[in-house]
Amino acid sequence: MWDTSGTHHVAVVTGANQGIGAATARALAARGVAVLCTYLRLREPEGTDGTGEPAGPDGRYERDRSATGEAVAEEIRRAGGRAEAFEADLGDSAAPGIIFDVAEERLGPVDILVNNASGWLQDSFTPDPADQFGRPLQEVTADTWTRQFAVDAMAPALLIGELARRHRERGADWGRIVGLTSGGELGFPGEVSYGAAKAAQTNYTMSAAVELADLGITANVVHPPVTDTGWVTDDVRRYVAASGTHFHVAEPDEVAETIAFLTSDAAALVTGNVLTLR
Repeated sequence: MWDTSGTHHVAVVTGANQGIGAATARALAARGVAVLCTYLRLREPEGTDGTGEPAGPDGRYERDRSATGEAVAEEIRRAGGRAEAFEADLGDSAAPGIIFDVAEERLGPVDILVNNASGWLQDSFTPDPADQFGRPLQEVTADTWTRQFAVDAMAPALLIGELARRHRERGADWGRIVGLTSGGELGFPGEVSYGAAKAAQTNYTMSAAVELADLGITANVVHPPVTDTGWVTDDVRRYVAASGTHFHVAEPDEVAETIAFLTSDAAALVTGNVLTLR
């Protein structure tokens, strides 16, 4: 474990009400980082996640994505850490500035940013009604593109810009940015806007690694393996087991450990990388 107690680091973790985001918030807090857990409750039709995806084998995926981030923040506080929860729609271009204002007011200046939240939806250039796992597909439209890119590309770019601007203004010299991707640089059949938006986020983060290096900010992207945040079915596990490129269905806590490392002093020389986890 990397001890950051006494250093007064403050992190913004987006999508921290469940899955990898919640696990990352807990992992950072355990290392002495104060965390603002941002989230957006999805009010979904019964049995789906609001985009047509099944809620998972036991409904946990749907329940968790509809929850607030307050339970995660309260868990951190009970363990002796500092955390606050804040609901924000990252599709709103005003949200990044508001998020940083809230974090500074409640916890202090932000020097760690984890761009975890996703506006995930499945769109495609094919007329197929569903993918190989039975998840509904929809055609690419201006609406699907806008919804996906607003959360997965625009918001990370604006959040990075907000961190950089405030960092410069206060003369800070230490910072960490970590993005999350599922790949997409070579295409993402069945989730074409998702893949393209994640590729854009990766590009923004790699640019930040170069442009913000003189501010002491590192910027990296983590590409997790298939991670069981509640949506993984037996069919998905069989697919991973038979795949030549997927080796492991990970738990959120496993991915969070890598993210926490990248925000540590031990990772000071690690920047401008996409780390593919197996």
